[in-house]
Amino acid sequence: MDKKQRDRLIVISIMSYYARQIFAETKGYEFRKSPLKDCDLNKKIYVYSAKEDKALIGYMKVSDILKGNTNQILKATGYDVRPDGHEIVDYYEDAGISAKTGNHRPEFERLKDDINAKKINTIVALKLDRITRSIYDWENLMTFLDENNAYLDCVNDEINTTSANGKMISRLLMSVSQNEIERTSERTKIGLAGAIKQGHIPHVAPLGYKHEDKKLVIDYATKDIVVRIYDLYYNGNSYQTISNIFNEEQVLGKTNWRDSTIVTILENEIYKGDFVHGKRTKNPIYYENVVEPIVSKEMWEDCQVQKKKNSRSYKRTLTYLYLQKLKCPKCNRILGGKATTKKNGKAYFYYYCNDCKIQFKEKVIKEIEKLTAMNVVRLEVIAKSVYVPEKKEEK
Repeated sequence: MDKKQRDRLIVISIMSYYARQIFAETKGYEFRKSPLKDCDLNKKIYVYSAKEDKALIGYMKVSDILKGNTNQILKATGYDVRPDGHEIVDYYEDAGISAKTGNHRPEFERLKDDINAKKINTIVALKLDRITRSIYDWENLMTFLDENNAYLDCVNDEINTTSANGKMISRLLMSVSQNEIERTSERTKIGLAGAIKQGHIPHVAPLGYKHEDKKLVIDYATKDIVVRIYDLYYNGNSYQTISNIFNEEQVLGKTNWRDSTIVTILENEIYKGDFVHGKRTKNPIYYENVVEPIVSKEMWEDCQVQKKKNSRSYKRTLTYLYLQKLKCPKCNRILGGKATTKKNGKAYFYYYCNDCKIQFKEKVIKEIEKLTAMNVVRLEVIAKSVYVPEKKEEK
């Protein structure tokens, strides 16, 4: 068979159970959501039997093609009346919506309303997991059906809840289904955690980063913009001031920088090399040191402290006498403040420069202030007198 002949072949995949019915001539119609391409009347269609057989088992010819909504096709083919004599009243389909707990399913709700209104007394579904995948939801549905003298009939799973045995089997199958979902979820989480630890961040790359070989790496073309945002905020500029500066300078060719954009950047842990998966969920997962940081952890934490100070609801628990009054003698930036509290409850205050890695004891500053009789201590005098180098942790 040459390539042109192969290209003209039409092959459809059908579940083995239905494929056998077609060739046993007990099934006259095959229902498809979308029409087959290049399908003409009397044209051969080869049937691939899925699952059990996994092979081509023959071919059939198309004698008729019906198009329409589900109810129209069911009536036209005579499938609106079941072999047991029950009439199919309506068709309910939440297309593209999973049966997972919490999803809004308008058609499923309409189905329950019709049962309440006594329009129908039987739910016919292909499989059990088309109805729900939660044991909790299943038990609620069973109670609802019992209260309304209705039952469920699952064709493929051969389940009928009119009997106690049918209900028991349905519960067993539902337990197996939920167990499989939970195991799949566990495997997904383990795989995702491993990927994140390798730098594969499942998000759009934020400003200052880019995806390279599926990993999040620094984008040196925009990195300095992020560094500048942190520096500006650390030195006392508000979100609005920073966005105004960027709009005036047309940074990245934009004039629509907003204060909310600045806030998002300042709050994003990725810039200190960490990542929080599910940050706005009940159980976020924190991953440390998964990507190369753009700012130091100290700088990031200092900006979070500064955000709290700028908040109207912030109440300082410790009093820093010289906060926002001292500048670094090397880089001229405003010094940050921090404190350590001993076991006896006594607090020791320090003022430090994150970039130059130097810090000053508040106790020493107070002594110099007394000696020089100054109301506002000039940092140049302090720096020339004494400073305490910040201790580095031994690796």
